[in-house]
This record gives sequence, structure tokens and C-alpha cells, in this order.
Amino acid sequence: MCALDARSKAARPSLRPPDSHRTHVPTTVIDGITTRYEVVGSGPPVLMFAPGGFDATLEKWTTLGVYARTKLLDGLSARYTCIIFDRRECGESGGRVERVTWSHFAAQGKGLLDHLNIQRAHLLGGCMGCGPATAFAVAYPNATLSMVLYWPVGGAKYRINGHQRFAEHLAYVQQHGLEQVVRLVTEQGKPFNADPRGGPWASVIRRDRAFADCYVRQNLDDYKLIVAGMARTLLDRDTAPGAEPEDLLRLDIPALIVPGRDASHATSAARYLEECLPRSEYWDVPVAGQTEEVAPPRVLEFLNTTSAR
Repeated sequence: MCALDARSKAARPSLRPPDSHRTHVPTTVIDGITTRYEVVGSGPPVLMFAPGGFDATLEKWTTLGVYARTKLLDGLSARYTCIIFDRRECGESGGRVERVTWSHFAAQGKGLLDHLNIQRAHLLGGCMGCGPATAFAVAYPNATLSMVLYWPVGGAKYRINGHQRFAEHLAYVQQHGLEQVVRLVTEQGKPFNADPRGGPWASVIRRDRAFADCYVRQNLDDYKLIVAGMARTLLDRDTAPGAEPEDLLRLDIPALIVPGRDASHATSAARYLEECLPRSEYWDVPVAGQTEEVAPPRVLEFLNTTSAR
């Protein structure tokens, strides 16, 4: 098993240099894995689990879909300290070949708060970041002030498409081997989202040669079991993944749910979270109505209310 962390040692050569305009962004090591993060704004802390599926980088808050259109980060950072980061196995954060679960993603966020000496924070999850946010609230309720769940992923199509992505990677590994995976990723530079053949560690492989060298030396059969288990764990239901409903039903944490409506963000996933979270508020506004003029103020209204409490 490959246990190396990408970019945890500065002396290791990188397959590609980081983007020059992001070189000032700090990093810290959490559970042996490097995390790239940024702190934006001032005020009460908001830990933000990035959108973007398996390419969840801090840039997505300003470049991706509804988050870019509504300028959500700009609106929040005027009143709050926004903590944004690359999820493990994404962007310039590191990774480790293991059966990654929602709990692993939540632990990364908690480790980042500990690094910043922040005991309690609001949580904001976007897209697939809603899963880590709910897992965080279940694992660390005393560290959670509130949750904003913006366009939670879920639904039958999301599960089916996600399993297909993992299946395509496993089929490519079976046919071509791990060395060809590394060759493909280094030549094309695409994350798992863009090309499933590269697998969930594609971003780590692309950025760290030592990790890539270790990756190809793994036992192939063990690796396939890890990937299969990861797919089953992350994509185990047709509702919103991230935490068990029995655990959500016991949470005494305010939550604002903002629904999406497409193949990855089924409205049914948002309604499921509304059902399971006892102190939830469901913002029943269609996607077209979630504009820059109304979306950030609605989220700020919720955060201001929960902060006052």
C-alpha cells in the first residue's frame, strides 16, 4: 500500500509546478497529509468544505457554477472568517491510498481548525462538500456552531454515475496496470472528475513523483479492493451521503439547506436532509432564483442568527 503524502517534503520533485499565482497559499500537515488552505475575511469562523466533486479545491468557491455566479465567498468574507482548503486527494493537497470515507474528509477539516486554534466554527458545505460537513457535525458536534448545506449531492443518478466512474478506473487498471495509470495522469493532467481512468488519486500522482513511484509498486489486487471499498462507502445510498440518518436525527445543530436540481444535486437529497436534521431550515427557492442579490444575504441572515444565539 502506498502511504506517501504528496508534497509533504519540499525536497521531493513535483511532476508539474504549482500555479504561480497560488504559490503564497499556506499548507499544513494533518494526519501525515498536506493540506493547502487559505483564510479569507474576518469575523466568526466558517469552515468551508469545497464543491467540485473529486476535484474539490479552494478555487472552486470563486470559479464553479452557482458559487461563482452568486459570489458567495465574497459575500460571506465581508462578515466572517472563511477557511477554505483543497480537500485531500484534490488540487495541491496530499493524499494516501486507503479506503477513504466521509469521516476521513471530516477529520481533515477538524485538523485544520485545530491547526488554526479554532475551537468552534460554522460549517458550509457545497456540492460533495455537504457530505464531509454532515460527517463533521456528527463526529464533532461541540465544534459545530451551525451548518449551511448548499446544493448537497445525492439522488439515484448521482450514485449510479459515481459508481460508473470508479468502475471505469478499475477496468482501466485491470487492463493496463498501475504504471499506465501514472503515465496517463502525467501526460494529460486531468483529475478523477475529468477522466475516471486516472482514479481518485490522480491529482496526487500528477503533483508528486515520489507518491507516483510508490503508487505503481502497490499490490494490484489489494489496490482494487481498496478502490471498490471506497466506492461502496462514499456512494452507498440514493439520498444525500455523508452521515447516517440515525445520527443526523440526533443532532441539535441549526442547519440551512439550499437545494440544487440536476443529475448530481437532486432536490430529493436536499429534502432528505431537511427531514433528518431536526433544526433545519429549507430555503425553498428554485435554482434560477438563487442569485448574487439574494443568496449571500440569505446565508448571512442564517449565520448571523445562529451566531447571536
